Amino acid sequence: MPDESGDLAPEWTDISNNVCGILHGHRDVAPMAERFERLGWRSRPSSWYGHEVGTTWCEVELEPVDGQDVLLNGVVAPSRFDDLAAQLTRCGATTYTLELYDEDDNLLRESRHEG
Repeated sequence: MPDESGDLAPEWTDISNNVCGILHGHRDVAPMAERFERLGWRSRPSSWYGHEVGTTWCEVELEPVDGQDVLLNGVVAPSRFDDLAAQLTRCGATTYTLELYDEDDNLLRESRHEG
């Protein structure tokens, strides 16, 4: 599944964060961001330890927490939620929880992967 490189599509830039998750067992965000880059996503440092990764249909922040997990939050086209979960698996995330919310912060979908 090729990913469209480039900025987040305009229809997704004005919505609030609708996706969040925890990637368990990842101490350093940089290797995860590099894996996204190898899959055609853009990546840039967003803080001392965090990275922003994105494509035309998704843009998320990856931020380390607790010294052993990574917090993920941002925007995803709702129809591509499963594609994001597949990308996480391709990037080496073996155990994670991913949640999709609507504009009223109601949980729409949840994906759990236990490696």
